[in-house]
Order: sequence, then C-alpha cells, then structure tokens
Amino acid sequence: MEGERKMDSDEERDKEGESEGEGENEGQGVRDSEEEREMEGERKMGGVREKERENEGDRERESEEEGEMEGESEGEGEGEMEGGREGEEEREMEGESEGEGEMEGEREMDSEDEGEGEMEEWNGLILGECELRRGGQKPVTEVRELLPGEPITPSMVLGLTASTADYLCSPEDNIYNIVFSRFKIRDMESGGVILEIRKHCPTEIQDVREVNAGRFIRYHFTPEFLQLREIGATVEFTVGSKALNKFRLIERHYFRDRLLKSFDFEIGFCIPNSRNTCEHIYELPELDSETIEEMIAHPFATRSDSFYFINNKLIMHHKAEYSFSGGE
Repeated sequence: MEGERKMDSDEERDKEGESEGEGENEGQGVRDSEEEREMEGERKMGGVREKERENEGDRERESEEEGEMEGESEGEGEGEMEGGREGEEEREMEGESEGEGEMEGEREMDSEDEGEGEMEEWNGLILGECELRRGGQKPVTEVRELLPGEPITPSMVLGLTASTADYLCSPEDNIYNIVFSRFKIRDMESGGVILEIRKHCPTEIQDVREVNAGRFIRYHFTPEFLQLREIGATVEFTVGSKALNKFRLIERHYFRDRLLKSFDFEIGFCIPNSRNTCEHIYELPELDSETIEEMIAHPFATRSDSFYFINNKLIMHHKAEYSFSGGE
C-alpha cells in the first residue's frame, strides 16, 4: 500500500511539473505575442511617420512651386508696369518734339513774313535776284532762329536752298587760327591748272587770328569751264596752337534760287602748329543747255557758301561769286 501511495505521489509531482512547464510555455507564448504586437505597432508607426514625411515633402515641393509661380507673376507684373511707364515717357517725349517742331515752324514763318518784300544788302550788292520764286516757294536763305548759345550745325546749313543773305558767323569764331595760304584748281582729265592763288606767309607758323581776312572772292572763268566734268581743288592752310577735330567743309553752289550741287568733305584731324595740304575732288553737275546759257548771260548770279566746322560747330563762313562770260 505504501508503495502504491509513493507511486501516486510521484505521478502527482510529475503532473505538477508538467503543469508548471505548460504554464511556463503559456507565459512564454504570451510574451512572444506581446513582443510581436509591439513590433507590429512599431512597424505601423514607422509607416505612418514615413507617410507623414512623404506628405511633408510633397507639401514643401508644392509650396516651392507656388513660390516660383508667384515670383514669375510678380516679374511679369513689374515688366508690364515698367513697359507702361516707358510707353508713357516715349509718348510724352514725342508730344514735346511735336510741340517744338510746331514752335520752330511758327518762328520760320514769322521770319519769312518779316523779310518778305525787303531787299537785302550783301557786300554792297542787291540780292533782288534771289527773290525769284519757283512753285510759289520762297528760297531758304537763313537758318531758323537760334536759342541763346546755340551753335550753327551742319544739318542747319544743309537745309538752305539759296545763298545766305549774310555771314552765319564772325571772324572771331575762328578760335583755331586757321589761315589759308594757297588755292589751286585743276582739270582732273587733262591735269591743266585753271586757277592758282598764293598768299605770302612767313615760314614760321604764327598763332594769330586774322580778323580782317577776306571772306569773299569773285572768280572769272570762261564758258568752257561749264563743260568740265571733274576738277580738283587743292588748299593749303596752317593751324594755330589748338588741334582740329572733325574738321569738315560743306560747300553749296546756287544759281539764283536753284541749288546746283552740295559738296561735303571730311578733312578730319590736324595737329597744332601745323601746315596742311589737301585736295578736294569736285564732280560737277550736268547742266542743260538752257541753264548754261543763263549762267553765262548773268555773271555773278552763280554763288557759293563754304561752311567750315570743327566738332560740328561752325567756325568759318566764306562766300564766292562766279562769272562764266570770260570777261573781267
């Protein structure tokens, strides 16, 4: 009996051990399940955080794109505003230019009205011949009214349609002390010398202004001169202590109220205290037989104005008259 009880006790202990092992296994299973749930929760949280980061990145990119679009819109708006301001300024400038043009036109008309019917005296001659009309228009013999301190420019003299009634500058305007000492005209085809004028000048260049220097000359040519096609005019001159920049000659020839031809020569730069020689080539205008007969029959009705400019400012104005009758 005692042996049976011992066996029962051993079986009971074995069962208790098995129960304890099963309890331990169950506890381990619970712990494993909890750990799995924690890991799954962490994975879910990580996924949520990644999703949030992706959403934040998308929002940042959208904000940047919106900022760029706003910047472009602002740039376009500023460009439109700037273009509007420039357009308004251009329209204002055009309006001012039109107003100035109207005022200049009124001044020119006033000058023409004042001079109409008068006979201008020029170097002891009466300029009644220049009062002839062509097409009802009066020849332009003077530039528009100048503003205080405004210089005579090349564009002004290029608008003249007849010889001026007076000189457009004074001898004192030759502040560069340019002195002409020699002048020669030759036929370019034959090489023959037609005219040569020399002025006695000292060997040493003098920086002296010739206030009383002649600014008017009369030329006597034969009728054959009007048949020439090309001539060369050589001029020799000295310069004072100031350099010449953009030295330019504009020479305009007229018969009565008709412009025969305009010549424009760029002499360029001349150093101070120098003696210079240059030749200008003139291609003479082709004249019809009737005009040639009129020019021969009316000595000195053919005139020219020679305008000398430095830096586009008039400093000398010379005049000439021509006879083609061959007499004195």
